[in-house]
Amino acid sequence: MSVLSSISWLQEGPFALYRWGDLFKDIPLFMEAFIYTIGISICALIFAFLLGTVLGISSSSRSKVLSIFTRIYVELFQNTPLLIQIFFVYYGLPMVGIVLDTYIIGIICVGLYHAAYIAEVIRSGIGSVAKGQMEAALSQGFSFWESMWLIVLPQAFRIMLPALTNQVVNLIKNTSAIAIISGADIMFTANSWSSMNLHYVPAFAFAAFLYFLLCFPLTQLSIRLEEKNKKAYTR
Repeated sequence: MSVLSSISWLQEGPFALYRWGDLFKDIPLFMEAFIYTIGISICALIFAFLLGTVLGISSSSRSKVLSIFTRIYVELFQNTPLLIQIFFVYYGLPMVGIVLDTYIIGIICVGLYHAAYIAEVIRSGIGSVAKGQMEAALSQGFSFWESMWLIVLPQAFRIMLPALTNQVVNLIKNTSAIAIISGADIMFTANSWSSMNLHYVPAFAFAAFLYFLLCFPLTQLSIRLEEKNKKAYTR
């Protein structure tokens, strides 16, 4: 009975071989979604990194206006769900006459969301550098921003790198949220494809595998960087 049930399971169950066969026939569709996800991740990461760096430096400045603005931004984006932010842009902007492609909306929303987290990483990294470094740079005639870019941030970068790598991993996974507005990413493709043929297990298993391919190397890189940092500071 156990052998018969196993055969029946392979023929008719959610893991049935014909379901996987249908998946492999449509692999090009998933590869397009894979490339789409990589593209949106890279663009959102560049946007998030640039904005997050400016915000992180601003939060460390002596200007109360910049510090307060940065704090409000970070708290707002960290304490509201990314899905709500996507809905707000997707449904809100057309009401004022601004219609954007889902690809652009994904870049903007994921970028703005992760800029808040990157800003905190940058702020912590700056705080780990001795204050004397900034004071020495200012005494040599550098401006605040020049001191940050040329003196402080290069020293803080090694400390920040593991945390920044983790943010890249989280950003890639969070691109799946744009599936809710029909962005042609991995998650939306898996959902729409499986809705047509009811092959849910192969679709989402393969989607998980594609996300794993993107995130696992970065996770391992983060672990290695952390280990290098520990060795550097324990010598």
